[in-house]
Amino acid sequence: MRVVTATGTVNPVQTVQVGSQVSGIVTNLYADFNSKVKEGQLVARIDPAPFQNKVIEMEANVQNMRGNLARARADLAQRKLDFDRSKALYEQDLIAKADLDNAKTAYDTSLAGIQIGDAQVKQAETTLNKARLDLKYTQIYSPVNGTVISRNVDEGQTVAASFQTPVLFLVARDLTKMEVDTNVSESDIGGITEGKEARFVVDAYPKEPFVGKVIQVRNAPITVQNVVTYNVVVGVDNNDLRLKPGMTANASIVVDRRDNVLKVPNAALRFKLAVGHERVSVPAGPAAERPQGGKPGSSDDTTRPSRDKTKPSVWVLHAEGEPTLVELNTGVTDGTFTEVGDGPLKEGDEVIVGLEVSRGSQNGPGGSSLPPGFGPRPR
Repeated sequence: MRVVTATGTVNPVQTVQVGSQVSGIVTNLYADFNSKVKEGQLVARIDPAPFQNKVIEMEANVQNMRGNLARARADLAQRKLDFDRSKALYEQDLIAKADLDNAKTAYDTSLAGIQIGDAQVKQAETTLNKARLDLKYTQIYSPVNGTVISRNVDEGQTVAASFQTPVLFLVARDLTKMEVDTNVSESDIGGITEGKEARFVVDAYPKEPFVGKVIQVRNAPITVQNVVTYNVVVGVDNNDLRLKPGMTANASIVVDRRDNVLKVPNAALRFKLAVGHERVSVPAGPAAERPQGGKPGSSDDTTRPSRDKTKPSVWVLHAEGEPTLVELNTGVTDGTFTEVGDGPLKEGDEVIVGLEVSRGSQNGPGGSSLPPGFGPRPR
């Protein structure tokens, strides 16, 4: 099984910030940390007195604008009578043309005053509606059902919403569903896809791993000091509510898995046997196939065919006591063991992972304390 390890943070699937759109003094708080809230529930109140006064002022302004409009309409009616009277007198040649023009101008001016009055009334009504809306915003309600995980204000505190909306509460929609936001390096992201199994532990429960699945591999790169990582989101059930928001999780994401396969320790793949400080190359097969009189490290070894050094291999110790080099077809690795495909290696074969050197031989000829093949070559 090949896994990718990453560190992440446990977070709720969805969190909602509850803020204030108006500035003022917080007079009442109806929710606290860990409080269960429902959608539409009143959670806080801001001092409404300044906004109530604003509403009263705007209502008076609307009445004033409506009075001005009524006066403009009355003036329009009078101007229309004057214009009609002047028109009739002009037709009888009783007044001059200038008097008729003045009456016409006064009528048109009053007509324009009606349009201005209508606009002023609408403007005042809009300002009144805004004042009423601000008064409504002094009562802050929860937008969702959930649990309050953060409260950022106290009663008596002044909040200012001039440049940005201040956050009063942070509400988690559902704490029974959590997600782990991990950062995976670009070298490991290739094998991670949605649906892969993931296990993680938190410091609060170091011996109890949690099991989840990859629900999202985000394409947005995160670059910190020229190191590129990608956010991999792991979903996990939290029905018992043991996982808390903000916990640090050490996750292992299963990239590839093999069941019921033969495996060898990686130490055996790294081991290189040398005799007389010369590396030997022995083909796969039993010791009986070697040339007569040949022994590992003898001059006959130079006549043996060389193996493919790019192919992984292990040294197998058979019953005869002679080590044999066996080339392998390897698969996935978990860092400790590696999968082995079909080949001469069988289950139960003993492979060499190191040499046991006696204390007396460590300072033997050459004075080297290293195993054979790890020191300088003798002249």
